[in-house]
Amino acid sequence: MRIGELAHRTGVSRRLLRYYEEQGLLRPVRLPNGYREYTDGDVAAVRHIRVLLDAGLRTAVIARVLHCVGDDGAAHRLTTTGCPGVVARLSREHARITADIDRLDHSRQVLAALLGTAAPETAAGPRSP
Repeated sequence: MRIGELAHRTGVSRRLLRYYEEQGLLRPVRLPNGYREYTDGDVAAVRHIRVLLDAGLRTAVIARVLHCVGDDGAAHRLTTTGCPGVVARLSREHARITADIDRLDHSRQVLAALLGTAAPETAAGPRSP
């Protein structure tokens, strides 16, 4: 299948599919005329990429773990296939995201406290310092 059909079947734009290829996430066969040729396996790969991106993984990490995930069948959830090191890598990413959330939560608390001390604004706009 060509890139347009892959885009249609996955709901992902052609531009984004080309980006996935640039990042090493997809490796379509190049035909003599230069067209990319995708397989049904690429449809599954794009779906896996989307789930991993939604999980907060960066494309560099996805490139390392993509071959280690698969569908569990009827529920269409991703599962790990037991590649060496994949659980450790995903655990590190989980810790990174947790730390990011903690930093953002702290920032939100500081900002909320600052807003709690702010004087109300008038209808004419904010007060001058």
